[in-house]
Amino acid sequence: MSHVVTIEEPQAKPDVSQPRCGVKSGAWGHVSSSRMYDFLYDPLFILSSEKDHKQADVQATMIRSKLRKVPRFRAMFSNLIHYPRYSVYWSKADPVPAFVRREWKGQEEKHREALQQLATTDTSFQMPKEVYEDPEVTGRNRYKYFERPFLPFLEQMPLNVVFETTKIEAYTFPPASPDYPPSPSKCTVGTQTAYRDAEVQTDPYSPEYVVCQDSIPELLTLATLTWGRGLPAGQAEVEMIERAREKRAWEATLPPLSDTAQFEKRRRMMNVMERKEWAFREQEIEKLQEIRLEVLKQLLKKRDENQNEVNTKHLNAQWSKLQEAKEAKLAQIQRAHVSAIRKLMGKGKNIEGKLERRNIIKDYSDYASQVYGPLSRLGRFPDNNSEDFVVKNLYLNTYEGLVELESCLPDFVTQPRIRPPKPKVTTTKAGFLKRVARMDHELAEVHKVLLEKKNKVLEPKKPPRFLQRKLIPQPRLPTPTLEMGSNEEEDIEMAVIYLQKLLRGRVVQNMMFEGKEKRLELIQELRTSHALQEDDRLVKKAEKQVTLALQRQRNLHEHKVSLVENHLAGLEGRVLADMFDFLSKELVRLQEERRIHAFAMLAERQRRMREAEESGRRQVEQRRLREEDQIFKEVLKVHQSTVTSYLEDIILNTEENTAEEQARAEIEKVAKEINDIAYEMESRRTQLQSEEIVAELVYSFLIPEVQKNFVKEKDYDLF
Repeated sequence: MSHVVTIEEPQAKPDVSQPRCGVKSGAWGHVSSSRMYDFLYDPLFILSSEKDHKQADVQATMIRSKLRKVPRFRAMFSNLIHYPRYSVYWSKADPVPAFVRREWKGQEEKHREALQQLATTDTSFQMPKEVYEDPEVTGRNRYKYFERPFLPFLEQMPLNVVFETTKIEAYTFPPASPDYPPSPSKCTVGTQTAYRDAEVQTDPYSPEYVVCQDSIPELLTLATLTWGRGLPAGQAEVEMIERAREKRAWEATLPPLSDTAQFEKRRRMMNVMERKEWAFREQEIEKLQEIRLEVLKQLLKKRDENQNEVNTKHLNAQWSKLQEAKEAKLAQIQRAHVSAIRKLMGKGKNIEGKLERRNIIKDYSDYASQVYGPLSRLGRFPDNNSEDFVVKNLYLNTYEGLVELESCLPDFVTQPRIRPPKPKVTTTKAGFLKRVARMDHELAEVHKVLLEKKNKVLEPKKPPRFLQRKLIPQPRLPTPTLEMGSNEEEDIEMAVIYLQKLLRGRVVQNMMFEGKEKRLELIQELRTSHALQEDDRLVKKAEKQVTLALQRQRNLHEHKVSLVENHLAGLEGRVLADMFDFLSKELVRLQEERRIHAFAMLAERQRRMREAEESGRRQVEQRRLREEDQIFKEVLKVHQSTVTSYLEDIILNTEENTAEEQARAEIEKVAKEINDIAYEMESRRTQLQSEEIVAELVYSFLIPEVQKNFVKEKDYDLF
């Protein structure tokens, strides 16, 4: 049976015109497990109790909104509160038709079960027969009986075989009865779509595959594989198939169990195969452990990264919090500083602390005073209640007012008329310029000249092209001398003066030497270009020729060296180009090889992980199958023991009842025969025979009883 779900309808109100039909899984649209009123319409919707039925009814009532919005056509596009676009009213319509039963369907089932229990206990009670509706195989349900099962192993009929057509005898219609009118040959059958028909959505059962007789197809070994879990087949699945084939081939080579001579060989072969399987299993377990260790490392690494990220976020949040506190503290300090400075300035204006009267004239004459611009920190807020002075006009604040205002405006406002300007006449009728035009032209030229002077960029001062005369500074005034009284003081003074002259001369000489060393190249250039003497000119000319010759030789040598270097550079370039090309190709090849190797490693790791998952699932499945088999065996054993004990009890009771009935019948038969014989003997008995019988009874019963009592009394007297 295919899984059935329903498409969620946009409206909760069911209607006959809107069919409530289900679709199979995989259909288009938003898919949900149930709809609002499925517990009333769907025959397959089962609720466990009447409480759940009431809860589903309450949920459907609460989900469905009974408020309906009805638009008002006159104010459909209004945004005003007193002219709403729509009105809301409470809908009393019930989406469930009146003929649909709202009771819980379990009451009928309980009633049916009670009737069945009564029928089993009371044999006189007759169970009412269930009347099934007509399946209408040849009517509206005819299409349900044309499903063909899908058999993948069904042998296809060869195309070259032609079967003999069966001869069908003509069907003879019975004569029409005159009591009933003739039925029409065609009839139209309608289909109700208000409910969901489960039969339409259920595929007939067909087996997944059919195994031919005396054959075990190898494809059945892959029946447990599904898409995403083994399909499409990878290397692990191929290895599993190969191992299965090898095991089947090995099983075929095993000696049969009936051959007792080769029983030891069979045992050895099975031991070897078992060791191989254990070794293979150990390898799989090692691979699984490696994969788990790798996954554990990745999880630990990811956990550390997440923890570091969380710590970083906490640090950033703490830093942001501290920064905000710091900024708030700085702002508070700044405000306190400004307030303190303002107070100091106010105190500085009135140091003596004298009381001054308010100068009203000065306040009203100064537009920066508190009269025109009061400070808000003094408690004055001139912008309060400024909305009261805003002009609120219906024609400017609403769309309807703007439309009405636009309809009242003249055409030249909404459709402006643009007139081209007339050219300005600057000449008279005689062809002379007007005085106004001449003045405008002169003013424009003056303005242009002023702009050029204003925007003119000063050119940088050019360095002097020729030698300029350097002015010699005037000599310093002579140092005044003092008259000395004695010759010794005069000698000492002259010695000091001479020492000063030497020091000053040495300083000037050092300065000249440093300047000459700094400007030695400039001096050489001046000497080469401005030599005045003939000898110096000849020497310079000879030096120039020698310099030019050396320069030519050097150029030739450099040219030869450059040619050789060019050839060598070309050879080196070719070698380096080939080498770099080879290295780049090797690098690309190595990168591709590493990338392919990485892809192969990733694929291998993914394959191993899938193998591990598949082996784990296989183990769980095998364990589950073993548990189910054991449970089934235990249940079957309990059932068998129960049936055996039940049958034994029935057989024993039956045997006892039969034996008792047979014994009673035989006793009655024997008693009847004895009675007949006794009656016959009684009828033939004489007086003498009666006395003999009485005497025998007395002798057999009465006398032994008297003797027994006598012996008992005697024994009692002895004790």
